[in-house]
Amino acid sequence: MKREYIYILLIALALNSCHRHRSYEESNSDNIEHSADSRNRSNDEYREEKGIRKGTKIHMKQSGGVYLVPITVNGLDLEFIFDTGASSISLSAAEATVMARQGKITEDDIVGEAQFYDANGDVSVGTIVTLRTVQIGDITLHNVEASVVDNIQAPLLLGQTALSKFGKVTIDYNNNTIEFN
Repeated sequence: MKREYIYILLIALALNSCHRHRSYEESNSDNIEHSADSRNRSNDEYREEKGIRKGTKIHMKQSGGVYLVPITVNGLDLEFIFDTGASSISLSAAEATVMARQGKITEDDIVGEAQFYDANGDVSVGTIVTLRTVQIGDITLHNVEASVVDNIQAPLLLGQTALSKFGKVTIDYNNNTIEFN
């Protein structure tokens, strides 16, 4: 029932993005924690299972002091801020509602809800979803966890739930490229 509630919330945001109403259930068990050892072990297994062995180099675009990386999420082309400080891929409510309208995020993709801290230390409530595919250059990651922040202006962040799948990420600021290995 909780998944239906969150999905209805996403659809309501899509249908009425000008008027927003917050209504969240209390949750104390939806915050997800992983130890560094189990995350590293599972990422190595993930890389082996998905055949992530070769690197891919893509062009970054500098905009307003940040670097934007082109990524395709569940078939939708987007530009994400490369953010090693973000714990997960982060989507705004605006992108999530567009994806929900297009069937790129469904009720089955919703994991639950959690609280998130931003760079200012503010707390936001959001929804945890599973992105079926995250394509970065020539590499496609499958079933990557992401957070949907209840803010239509929140930036798209490429965070650790995707970045930790790679052994090494190299940035060439001279050529505005980023290589994922």
